[in-house]
Amino acid sequence: MPKPYHTVGRVAAMTRLTVRALHHYDAIGLVCPSHRGGNGYRLYTEDDLRRLQQVLLLRELGFGLEAVRELIDAPPGRRREALLAQRTLLETQQRHTETMMRAVDATLQSLTTDTPMSIDKLFDGCENFANGEYAQEAEQRWGQSTAWKESKRRTGGYGKDDWTAIEREAETIVADFLAAMQRGDAADSDAATAIAERHRLHIDRWFYPCSHAMHRNVSAMYTADPRFQAYYDRHGDGLAAYVEAAVHANAARVE
Repeated sequence: MPKPYHTVGRVAAMTRLTVRALHHYDAIGLVCPSHRGGNGYRLYTEDDLRRLQQVLLLRELGFGLEAVRELIDAPPGRRREALLAQRTLLETQQRHTETMMRAVDATLQSLTTDTPMSIDKLFDGCENFANGEYAQEAEQRWGQSTAWKESKRRTGGYGKDDWTAIEREAETIVADFLAAMQRGDAADSDAATAIAERHRLHIDRWFYPCSHAMHRNVSAMYTADPRFQAYYDRHGDGLAAYVEAAVHANAARVE
């Protein structure tokens, strides 16, 4: 039985990608149609489509093209680790979303029936309101520093798309740290310090100039401040200490 082949137009319809996007993936060697028809047209095989599915999944999870290229050609075990780390983050987000939905439903029921909500459930889903209190505390501690002023200047001009990009990039970095730790990579390994460098550049690009020395100082809070530690360790026990150690190791490489 002949194997089914798919034209670029058919694949575009299946994936809702543009033909131009598929041609771009082909041009950069990410997903290339591996069969050529009698008319000379390049056709996608089922294996090509499976590769494309993994590329699109990684892109949807927030991985950049270079990271996708690295992962898609890596051994299956490494892709599995990266996806498991991303799934852990998605589960955390899902739990928060479900909590928020329950809070909304309870509030709607209270408003509809004119029945007061139970005190012990009153503030479910409001954990993120603490961020405002933390921001005020942070300004009191660092408000006179050059880094704080630069961060305020930059973030003051960010829109929704910017914050979405920042969040996705940060989540990807955390997921990569988690995958490295679960894989057994030492905090001072090439893999872990490369992620630490991406973390430093993330801060440098979006918030304020972040030298390796400053990055090392910032990372000290990841275990010293219970809120930072809880943020990392909710993804995996010991992750905060692992990130701090990787940042220190990365800084030591340039000193």
